[in-house]
Amino acid sequence: MHAAGSVSDGTSDRTESSGPARILGRILPSGVATSELVRYPEDLRVHPGEEHLIAKSVEKRRRDFIGARYCARQALAQLGEPQVAIGKGERGMPIFPRGVVGSLTHCDGYRAAALAHRLRWRSVGIDAEPHGPLPEGVLDSVSLPAERTWLDGALPATGLHLDRLLFCAKEATYKAWFPLTLRWLGFEDAHITFTIDDDGASGGFRSELLVPGQTTDGGAPLSSFDGRWLITEGLILTAIAVG
Repeated sequence: MHAAGSVSDGTSDRTESSGPARILGRILPSGVATSELVRYPEDLRVHPGEEHLIAKSVEKRRRDFIGARYCARQALAQLGEPQVAIGKGERGMPIFPRGVVGSLTHCDGYRAAALAHRLRWRSVGIDAEPHGPLPEGVLDSVSLPAERTWLDGALPATGLHLDRLLFCAKEATYKAWFPLTLRWLGFEDAHITFTIDDDGASGGFRSELLVPGQTTDGGAPLSSFDGRWLITEGLILTAIAVG
């Protein structure tokens, strides 16, 4: 992770390196490289090979795009890969170098990336959200009846915004799913259940897929994902690594 300071996005003259992300790294396994920004370096610039992707974007969109891809290049360096431009594919999927899989995320005050070698991990999905309630009316459109029943019992007991956690886990599920299938996955197409660790602010989750899981990578069809979640420093983080 890099705090604000003398940081640009040159990829040939950078001397500093980024270690595993302090927050995100806590919920991903060994072999997945992570990097994050919790403060945005004001002199961070777009990679020349990516400017055309955001040439007409508003400033917030540019900062999120630049920050997340900066993190991705730091993760690439951890994997021993060149810090190249990262394109954009179908439905906005980031295009990583051959042999690398990964996921990007951003929300207010946070940008992050998690990347891995394809020989070890088939896919990675991460998401970050502010630790606050979902806007009114959103929960019904992103959840199943069984998930809402669980939330009705769990929300008062934990004091956490588990409705937003559910949304965050659904987003990580989609990000792990799409690169392997190149198919849409709706909120209603995965049933997510959670476990809560003794600390009360972290745990695991399982995404049971409710649609056929044939993949395009030659691997076994998908039926479920197992992930981890963490709530800390005003953030909700979810992560899935598919082996």
